[in-house]
Amino acid sequence: MGFTPRGPVPWLAPLLLLSTGLRSLLATLFGAYLDKRELQNSLPSDIHHQPGDGGELWLDYVADLGDGFDATYSVAYLLAQPELVVDGQRLPRGHALVLGGDQVYPTASMDDYEDRFKGPYRSALPVPPPSGPRPTMYALPGNHDWYDGLTAFLRVFVRMRTGSVGGWRTEQSRSYFAVRLPGDWWLYAIDEQFGSYLDDPQLRYFEQAGGQLRSHHRVILATPSPSWVKASDRPDAYDTLDYFLRTVIAPTGASVRLILAGDLHHYARYHGPDRELITCGGGGAYLAGTHQLPSTVTVPSPDAIRPDHSPPRTFTLAGAFPTAQRSRRYAWGVVARLPWRNPGFLTMLGILHTLWMLSIAELVVGPGDGEEQRLFSIPAGIMLTMMTLATVLFAKPPSTGARRTARHVTLGLAHGVAHLALGLGGALLWTRLPVIDWVWPLPPLTAAAVYGPALGVLGGVLVAVYLLVASLFRVNLNELFAGQGIEDAKSFLRLRITDDGTLTIYPLAVDNVCHQWRPRPDDPADAPWLAPATPLTVRLAEPPIVLTPGGPAPGEPAGTAAQAGVSAPAGRDS
Repeated sequence: MGFTPRGPVPWLAPLLLLSTGLRSLLATLFGAYLDKRELQNSLPSDIHHQPGDGGELWLDYVADLGDGFDATYSVAYLLAQPELVVDGQRLPRGHALVLGGDQVYPTASMDDYEDRFKGPYRSALPVPPPSGPRPTMYALPGNHDWYDGLTAFLRVFVRMRTGSVGGWRTEQSRSYFAVRLPGDWWLYAIDEQFGSYLDDPQLRYFEQAGGQLRSHHRVILATPSPSWVKASDRPDAYDTLDYFLRTVIAPTGASVRLILAGDLHHYARYHGPDRELITCGGGGAYLAGTHQLPSTVTVPSPDAIRPDHSPPRTFTLAGAFPTAQRSRRYAWGVVARLPWRNPGFLTMLGILHTLWMLSIAELVVGPGDGEEQRLFSIPAGIMLTMMTLATVLFAKPPSTGARRTARHVTLGLAHGVAHLALGLGGALLWTRLPVIDWVWPLPPLTAAAVYGPALGVLGGVLVAVYLLVASLFRVNLNELFAGQGIEDAKSFLRLRITDDGTLTIYPLAVDNVCHQWRPRPDDPADAPWLAPATPLTVRLAEPPIVLTPGGPAPGEPAGTAAQAGVSAPAGRDS
């Protein structure tokens, strides 16, 4: 098939934690020097037009997709189907597909783009459909796309001439774009580059596009991150988005009725009097919980309001997938999932606890008679400092860029003390076993073979319990779910714009992804190369949201589970 299907990213693998943290930190520190948005001023400033079919347009939105093959391809397979039947409603494939950010994990490279994104999507829709318009693909970079300074992203999506990803046509000329849609709707997608600022070429591009906006026009705004949620912990997180809304959109008189974002790997909708804020990051990456989402958000935050800010608006959480109850059940599963999903992390814990035991063994069993004892006695003070510092940093990694508060330090210290106590208890038990003869080299060899693995597993359970407790204080929420690597509970949006300007949003949920695929070499050329062994089930995450030209309208009745792909051939192998 021309690519290598990859497994889910082991997010707690020690080397991955180190490399991703360093890349994130370097990208944050040197982002201004790596920022290729300034260079895009030399690229065409095309304003795109997506006409739809007969005045009607179907638009798909998905974000956070390039992780393990099974989850990524499950969503890609559904997006590629000619239509989905949900609650008796036929929802045709989108005329355009918008990728909301983080097309590849953990870091951007051409090999990762090929294996984790292009390969799965090319397999889902190998060639353009034989009839009807060819679907278009637009992509917005997320923070993981930015880790290489946007080099790989620009090569994949931004071309001087039209390119493609399988049957989808790529035609954007920059990492941000404006698209005119039917029914007096527009799609604006802004590139925030780690939420720092909007560059001058980008602002000029959207000011030029804004010259075509009129007071009766409505805008769908796509942004890489749900800054309205993040502003609850970091009040300045919404500043860039607010600046764009009041300086670019507001002067035109047009209204922003819908804002879309990925980055958080779930579906959540916040409802306001004249605007919907939707996070939909369920394209393939590990699931993120919803039970800790704030019930309301007010943006700009009253805690950081300035005279030039827009007036604060309050939005209420109106829908989420998975539900808060199901999300809590997932959270409790960390005790069972984290140890077996992260063998490398447990190995690191086993090594640290073994070194800690050996460093305090002399204190436990008394000084030895010869020099051999000192050959494996690492100073206990160094190990104590290292383990404590590591747990404090784990509570709020420097790469997150957010301010470390007292609760982070307190929880980090408590986590460190718990590990030190576990190690001390293990050392007391280990050194008092009658079969242990403290003569070199027996202690380190037996510790490496028996003590290390045992304490690694216990240490992993301790980390899982810590993550559960810390989550109650809104600390390490990401690690609570990243450590589990849950592939199920995926989501994407299908939007319909009619010629009278009515926008209907169908939030689609996939409770379980597929893990067994069948090659279909004899199917038509545009059919997927691989089909699920059992049909994928897709349903509405909540009732459809209808936005009418005159104002918001209540949603329609909720849909029920339906089989996807039953009305279309299922695929073939290359």
